[in-house]
Amino acid sequence: MSIESSGPKKYLDTRVSWIVWSAGVFAYLVAVTQRTSFGVAGLDATERFHASAAILSVFTVLQYLVYAGMQIPVGILVDRFGPRFMVTAGATLMCAGQTVLAVADHVSLGYVGRALVGAGDAMTFISVLRLLPAWFSNKRIPVLNQVTGMVGQIGQLLSLVPFAAFLHVAGWTSSFLSLAALSLLAVILSFSLIRDMPPEVRAARGISGPRLKVRTMLSGAVREPATRLGFWTHWTTSFGLHVVLMAWGYPFLVAGQGLDPAAASGLLSIFVVMGFIAGPVVGSLTARYPIRRSTMALGSAWFSILSWTAVILWPGKAPLALLIILFVALAVGGPMSMIGFDFARSFNSPRIIGTATGVVNVGGFLGALLSIGAIGVVLDLVRAASGPDAPLYTLDSFRMAFAFLYIPYFMGLFFMWRLRKRVRSRMVEEDGVAIKPLHRLIYAGYLQRRQRKRRHM
Repeated sequence: MSIESSGPKKYLDTRVSWIVWSAGVFAYLVAVTQRTSFGVAGLDATERFHASAAILSVFTVLQYLVYAGMQIPVGILVDRFGPRFMVTAGATLMCAGQTVLAVADHVSLGYVGRALVGAGDAMTFISVLRLLPAWFSNKRIPVLNQVTGMVGQIGQLLSLVPFAAFLHVAGWTSSFLSLAALSLLAVILSFSLIRDMPPEVRAARGISGPRLKVRTMLSGAVREPATRLGFWTHWTTSFGLHVVLMAWGYPFLVAGQGLDPAAASGLLSIFVVMGFIAGPVVGSLTARYPIRRSTMALGSAWFSILSWTAVILWPGKAPLALLIILFVALAVGGPMSMIGFDFARSFNSPRIIGTATGVVNVGGFLGALLSIGAIGVVLDLVRAASGPDAPLYTLDSFRMAFAFLYIPYFMGLFFMWRLRKRVRSRMVEEDGVAIKPLHRLIYAGYLQRRQRKRRHM
């Protein structure tokens, strides 16, 4: 049975609620800036560390490995120690990580810096989402989930434009120290303004009582089919976005498509623009049509697959319009991936929402981790087959490497399709929800519009 609290609560949706959320979402904005900063520094890192494509991909793969590996432990910890502690600790780790990376002149030390950034980043998003059920009513949460992700993605814009420009002017050390200072500001604001919950919410939401065992929390979240559906929804809709933003988008546009760095950064900023456009729309539709959440996510995944296919098969360099379509498709996947968290929130007990959210959040980042590493290996193999003097990045090598993406896409679609049948069956049996085929609803709406027109004629 889906778990939703009902009835107005005077401590929800207050001015304090918005202050707490604002501090949390600022910390997440900073975390996204730290996460995506290495994506625009890839070519500079190649020169600084004298790295091949495989070695360069390890920076991002290691960051994602730490991030994905910590999601479930962080979900359990945030249920135990609260969002305030976790957000503050995460910002502290990211500050330390960017400081290490700023002074690193050897690959091994650079790996340490990115691992710390990944660990701090892992603590932030789940913790901020964990604040929402404590401070806001259910009708606001689907939209606020989207707005949290949407505002956080401004961090991408900060790394794509001002950080990229500052990197080329001030150099490696000064640029990454400036990011460390930004995380220090997040530490101060998070500790000062975030509170885990209003005094009344513990009793009102059933959070009081003895602590659950870790095994009980994890097994309860994983056994829930909706949590697993959320995992694969997050995997399928968002991993391609992270592949482009975190590692291979910028080199693909500059070295593969022949765009200048400014044009490449401008194209990558589409992800931020589309996040602002699609986020509120997806959040409103999710709140209004919860039965159709999985259908929206499936449609988004197919949009991305078809766009990738067009770019990969296009003879020669892809036209700008086609690249824009691809990035729009991938960018829409960001808001769509938030549907996975809505599944976890709707069907799990409030006492394990953080744990369930951690399980879901592993999805997209695990898919991205595997894909980023595989693409780096394929690029090096293509270069080795072409000869020692062949360039590392070419359009044909990127095409062959990006063909790997079909594997995680179709794997995700398969599991989404299976699990959504189980979740929908439970909703029909336990909640009495009537689920009609989408094409029948569309046809019924068409007939209703025709009847209204005839009455007004």
